[in-house]
Order: sequence, then C-alpha cells, then structure tokens
Amino acid sequence: MSTTTKDYYNVLGVKKDADQAEIKKAFRKLARKHHPDLNNGNKASEKKFKDLSEAYDVLGDEKKRAEYDRFGSSPFGSGGQGQGFNGGSGGQGFSQTFNFGGGGGGFGDIFSDIFGGGADFGQNKAALKGSDLSTTLTLTLEEAYAGASKTIDYYRAMSCSACNGSGASSFKTCDMCHGTGRANVSRGLFVMGGGCSTCGGTGKQMVKACLKCHGQGTVKVSESVKVKIPAGVDTGSKIKVSGKGAAGHGSGSNGDLIIDIEVAPHRLFKRKGDDLYIDLPVTFVEACLGAKIDIPTMEGKSKMTLPPNTQSGRVFKLKGKGMPSKNGEPGGLFVNINIVVPENLTEIEKKNIEGLCSFYKEDPRRGMNNDK
Repeated sequence: MSTTTKDYYNVLGVKKDADQAEIKKAFRKLARKHHPDLNNGNKASEKKFKDLSEAYDVLGDEKKRAEYDRFGSSPFGSGGQGQGFNGGSGGQGFSQTFNFGGGGGGFGDIFSDIFGGGADFGQNKAALKGSDLSTTLTLTLEEAYAGASKTIDYYRAMSCSACNGSGASSFKTCDMCHGTGRANVSRGLFVMGGGCSTCGGTGKQMVKACLKCHGQGTVKVSESVKVKIPAGVDTGSKIKVSGKGAAGHGSGSNGDLIIDIEVAPHRLFKRKGDDLYIDLPVTFVEACLGAKIDIPTMEGKSKMTLPPNTQSGRVFKLKGKGMPSKNGEPGGLFVNINIVVPENLTEIEKKNIEGLCSFYKEDPRRGMNNDK
C-alpha cells in the first residue's frame, strides 16, 4: 500500500480480515464519538468524521474493498484517489456520493442510528391518508354462487365543504416556518429538512375554527356505493373499494372501504369451502330397486341415478355441482342418502310390509350382540 494512500483499516480501527458486521460496528461507534454535532464544531473531530466516512464508504462496500485491498485505492469514486468528503471530481454533493437515505444498509441506515431516526428529506407531514372503514354484507348462498351487484349504504368522514378540509374559517401565516411549511435543522455538516411541526407542514396556523366541522376538517355524511360481488365468495371474504373510506388530511388520499362478507345458512345445502352437501330422502323401494331422481343443485334440478341396493348413509359426489372457486374448477355436490320410513300405516299396509321380511336372508344385526 503506497504512503500516499490512507490506511482505511487503521482509520476504523479494525483488522484487515474484519467482516462487514465488525466494520459497520466500528464505524457506528467512532462516528457517534466524532460527529461534529457532539463536539461543538471542533475542527479535528470534523476531519476525523470525514476520514471515518471516507473509510467506511470503501470498506463497507465489498467491491470497493476488494479493489482497495488489491491496488491500495478504489476506482469507484472514494477518497483513495484524492476525492474529497464533500463531492469529489464529479462535483457531487454529499448525499449523492454516500447514497444518503438509500436502502440496503448504506449511509442512510448508519446515519439514522447517529441522528436517532431516519432523516426527512421533503416528506410533507400534513398529507395523511384517511382511515379505512369496514362494513358487513350478508349474502344468500345463491348470491354467493352466482355473484351479485349490491348497494352499500354507510357513513364516512368527508372533507368539510365550508373550510375545504382545513378545519379553520380564518388563518394566519405560521410563526415558525413563515408560511413555507418546512423547518430545517442544522446538524454540523448537514442540514436536514422536514415538515414544520407547528403548522403540520401547511404553512398556516388556525385563527378561528370552522363552525361546520368545529375545527376537525371533516364532517360525517351518508354514502352509497355500488359493489360487484364476485362469484364464489364465502364467509370471511373481504372486498376492498379503494378511496371510499374516510377523507384524508391535507393532500392525503382517502382511505378504503372494506366489506366483510357473510353468507347466510341455506335450508338445503351445507357448505365446506367450495363443496356443498345435501341430505337426499329416498323411499325404501327406490333404495332397493334403484331409480332416476331429481336432485336440487345451485343451477336447478339435475338428474341422478340411484343404483339398486343403495344403503342409507351412502354418499355420492356430483362433480362440478358445488361452488365456483378461484382456480376455475368448481367444487362438488355431496349427496347423502337418507331412506325414509313411511308413517301412519294402516293394518293392511303393515301386513304388506311384514311380507317383506322374507327378503332378509340373514339377521342384519347378527354379530352385534356376540351371537353366532
């Protein structure tokens, strides 16, 4: 390493085989110690802080560090080639040279630790998005199956028309920022800007509150919005209507309306996910001999073939007769067979049924009571 090149490892007080975590930790510790804000403009501390930042710019970047280790300098625009703290040969400002505020562990992350939080470079604190609103919509199973168009009536906070959302009927220029909405704070070598805390970044201070909204800037109004409900929704589904929530503050956007879906119980069908279930009553004769039976579905009647000798409790699946699904393949309809026994029989009917007992070649309960 040439005598004209700074020893960045020595500047940060780390060994040449130090990993990135050690380099970052060393820089953070020394930067706090020598930061000009903490040393009342001490020129030596200012120079030390400059050297530390220059060293970290190289050693904190794997590519620059590899070039520095190999050649004793870095061709990527750091101080090893005489490029100064405040810009370098390209005439860049400090924030450009050192990626101030950038993501991914750059100087913005380090300096946020030193300054006790992220720096605010131009964000208007007066612009706040309105809050989201929620409401519940109950659908029939038929509506959930086919989809529906519904009108939602609700109340939401809207910008007050009397004061244009300002909350005031009269203003004066902010005493702190003199109407700019900005407040700059000097931190040694750096000047960081942010929204004025006195006026919230508006540049104005309230003199008299608006009589209509009582200084809130918003009033509650009745709203109606038409919403298209997609087919296949279920209890727990949520539908978002953008911009239909509470009004934003200042130049902030409105919040959203969140619709929570509930599907009411059905008199015939039970639902589990995309599948439907139904209990189908059949006669003893239909179960014994088989039959073609009309079965209700979400699209009307559908023919089902009941095979001979069908036992009560047997379940058949009708593919594609369930609810629509997100993947495009509908669920199934599961049919549970329930053999219905006739009631209020006459004596003649009872005699006829007794004759059927001859069809049972074996006791259907044989073996249940340890009989042989």
